[in-house]
Amino acid sequence: MSGCPLAGRRAAHATIESVASKRGKQTVRDMILSMLVITAVAGVVYIFIPHDDKADPIKAVDYRVELATARRAAPYPVAAPAGLPDGWKPTSVSYEGRNGAGWHLGFLDPDDKYVAVEQSTTPAKKYIPEVSQDAENTGRTRDVSGQAWEVWKGPKYDALVLHAEGVTTVVTGSAPADRLAEMAAALKTASADDASDAPAAS
Repeated sequence: MSGCPLAGRRAAHATIESVASKRGKQTVRDMILSMLVITAVAGVVYIFIPHDDKADPIKAVDYRVELATARRAAPYPVAAPAGLPDGWKPTSVSYEGRNGAGWHLGFLDPDDKYVAVEQSTTPAKKYIPEVSQDAENTGRTRDVSGQAWEVWKGPKYDALVLHAEGVTTVVTGSAPADRLAEMAAALKTASADDASDAPAAS
């Protein structure tokens, strides 16, 4: 016999394993190189495409149309702030004609704390805890522009509450008491035509 078949098979097997090993290493190397290229391209794109890391993700809303609509439809004088200083940002607005005719206007104060104006014909006993996140009446009042607002305190939000014939007005949120009072003092009720005085979104 000219050679050992077993030795030949072993040599062939070793050759196959060597080729497979080289291919495996090449595949891993190619994957690493591809990842490095992708990372480099992403870095270049990030550097040269304009972007604003300080951009505010919460956009101001223009609530003039909703305010005019609510003032035409609501069975009570709808309140909205007038003359707030710079730094207050309107962030949400809604009017629900059914289920208590609820008016909502949300703001961020100059320190990015939440303040909301809530009005409804829903019975106060149910409505106030609902919009103030379970705040409770402290039994105290705070004079705001000559009106006695009830002071409510809660685990999440505090609130100032004003009762009028047929409507409850609540100023509530995570902002401190003085900010709530600032909003309450700025509230005005007017006709639908006066909604144009509301600030536009900037």
